[in-house]
Amino acid sequence: MADPVQTSREGTVLVITLNRPEVRNAIDSALSLGVLAALAELDGDDDLRVGVLTGAGGTFCAGMDLKAFARDGLPERVDDIFRLGCRKPLIAAIEGAAVGGGLELALIADLLVASSQARFGSPEVTFGLFPGGGALLRLPRSLPQGVVTEMALTGEPLSARLALQHGLIVRMCEPGQTLDAARELAARIARNAPLGLEAVKRLVHLAPGGSEEDLWPLQRELVDAVFHSDDAQEGARAFAEKRPPRWTGR
Repeated sequence: MADPVQTSREGTVLVITLNRPEVRNAIDSALSLGVLAALAELDGDDDLRVGVLTGAGGTFCAGMDLKAFARDGLPERVDDIFRLGCRKPLIAAIEGAAVGGGLELALIADLLVASSQARFGSPEVTFGLFPGGGALLRLPRSLPQGVVTEMALTGEPLSARLALQHGLIVRMCEPGQTLDAARELAARIARNAPLGLEAVKRLVHLAPGGSEEDLWPLQRELVDAVFHSDDAQEGARAFAEKRPPRWTGR
């Protein structure tokens, strides 16, 4: 039996593939634990800079495996994925459906790239549930509150065109091209200094819900750490010497 989550390294980029195409990559315990292991691999290896999360079989993720839920309850540690995500930059490459828990899985990514035929939805109320994995907390960062409320109360999906219009996704591609687009974006990000990337990610995630008064002290801590790092000196030297920088993450 194939692993429910597969990883492959492409230089400094880790491609994480949800691999249950027979059920449109629905989330059960095995897939949940596989995603956690893949994110730990990404964060734990200094040679890796960026992750790309995608799905096999032309679908990103159709949400929680309801048959497994009816039999076993919630997938193991799935809340850890939604709540903690990962420390390094992550891109979601979305073909087909990203609905329910699949949408919430996509929302742990920092940037979303999607096919023009992709659709995004929170249909949990139609199954006696509600979006409990972060969609109602994170979607308002990109979508108007009314759109989020309508999606969650009706269960109706959002098209890729509207997702792009509102800023939920950053690239819209022809079907079948999202993984290549995500790889290209990941390679561009991976060329940059890892400490700076992690600082950007922390502030971008915290800024929508925090006040400047609360966030300035954190920003100062990050400035002290990053601006006094070896990589900061390396970046300045590389600029002066007109050569590519050699980052160490220190």
